[in-house]
Amino acid sequence: MKAYVQLFDLKQKVNYKTEILAGLTVAMTMIPESLSFAILAGLSPLTGLYAAFLMGLVTAILGGRPGMVSGGAGATIVVLIALSKAHGVEYLFAAVALAGLLQFLVGVFRLGKFVRLIPQPVMYGFLNGLAVIIFMAQLEQFKVADGSGITTWLSGTPLYIMGGLTLLTIAIVLVVPRLTKAIPASLVAILVVFGLVLGFGIETKTVGDIASIEGGFPAFHIPMVPFTLETLQIIFPFALVMAGVGLVESLLTLSMVDEITRTRGSANREAVAQGTANVVNGFFGGMGGCAMVAQTLVNLNAGSRARLAAIIGAVTILLIILVGAPVIERIPMAALVGVMVMVAIGTFEWVSLRIINKMPKSDIFVGVLVAVITIVLHNLALAVLVGVIVAALVFAWDNAKRIRARKHIDATGAKVYEIYGPLFFGSVTAFLEKFDVENDPDDVVIDFRESRVADMSAIDALNKITARYSAAGKHVVLKHLSDDCRSKLKKAEGIIVVTLAEDPTYKVVADR
Repeated sequence: MKAYVQLFDLKQKVNYKTEILAGLTVAMTMIPESLSFAILAGLSPLTGLYAAFLMGLVTAILGGRPGMVSGGAGATIVVLIALSKAHGVEYLFAAVALAGLLQFLVGVFRLGKFVRLIPQPVMYGFLNGLAVIIFMAQLEQFKVADGSGITTWLSGTPLYIMGGLTLLTIAIVLVVPRLTKAIPASLVAILVVFGLVLGFGIETKTVGDIASIEGGFPAFHIPMVPFTLETLQIIFPFALVMAGVGLVESLLTLSMVDEITRTRGSANREAVAQGTANVVNGFFGGMGGCAMVAQTLVNLNAGSRARLAAIIGAVTILLIILVGAPVIERIPMAALVGVMVMVAIGTFEWVSLRIINKMPKSDIFVGVLVAVITIVLHNLALAVLVGVIVAALVFAWDNAKRIRARKHIDATGAKVYEIYGPLFFGSVTAFLEKFDVENDPDDVVIDFRESRVADMSAIDALNKITARYSAAGKHVVLKHLSDDCRSKLKKAEGIIVVTLAEDPTYKVVADR
């Protein structure tokens, strides 16, 4: 419980200048993304910005690890588009609040640890697919909508200006770290390109061309939906999917930050923070969200390692909404596109390409599959779920082939089967094929010193082989079963009948 009460690590040394500058950079890159996702969902642009502020602030204070940034992410809002269009925005707010409650319960019941079951190939595929999505999303900024709403690619001078400013931004992001690390390279690039556009009066696409970001402080309101079972039936499926998508992306981001910073965050605390933030979103007009991988990488690349940067980023977004909109709306999109392209390059796990010839073919397949699903469907949770399932099946298949039996006759004339490898649902067929019931002597011993009985399928297999020998008038004894194996067999009494040898219990002699 202490982890939830102690909000800040007072022993951590904080570089205030780095944190403040990183927070400002994060805010600049988060605004266009939040606006784009809100508009995509048919919502007010301010709904996206409120989500960025509320998610960013609450998770920065309560979250499971410093350095992470949360906001109005497309991965979560995409699953609610159908609900919003069919029933209206108030049902969306209710679903966001319910999703937050589900996430909160996951953290309270300490279920966040299951993210550790995600294999490394799935992480590679997730990050590589996400890098491609981030990059492809930037290409959309090279399009313009005409009066009828049809989008076409930029051409001629506007295209050359946009492309040139984007390349300039990328060049600045690459060069600045070699000159100084006192100021985040992304922030320098944004400010330089912004200054050039203003100073020379260059005509190019700006943040204001996406939508106006001026507004007031988010106001509390209870979602205007009927509090009935029918309403719950409508919003629950959407809330459940959103909660799952948000937690998967958030906990994967947490694992990614753990790896980058070589520290360890709390998955359960992060689940509580994500849930709390989404409940707040539902009651303050935000579209909900989760951890944002791209902005988190921007934050880390800027040198942030504490909670302060995410708090600064969230507060900056609120100040922009209240008073800074006229200035921010004039920032050229080319500068933000250039920054996000560099984030995409940094997100891609290039090491996965270098070691691909050293990886098992099954791991390569899983990584590619996750990346393809991520890119094609833009559904990160589904991609990770499919990847975990396929990886688990491959693991089960590999272990199923490892069951072995060494056979010999002991001094009493009994035939002994020494079993090697795990006995579980995948290996029971191979296990049953090891025995020669017709030709074995009357007494048979099955030794599990080097094996484990893992599940009900394994217990059923023991019951079957015992029954076969019993039908042939022969006697079977099981030896060297571990305590957990004996416990499983004890629970299955009445379902199966087996004979266990009374193995001695070995104890360590205490030092005197």
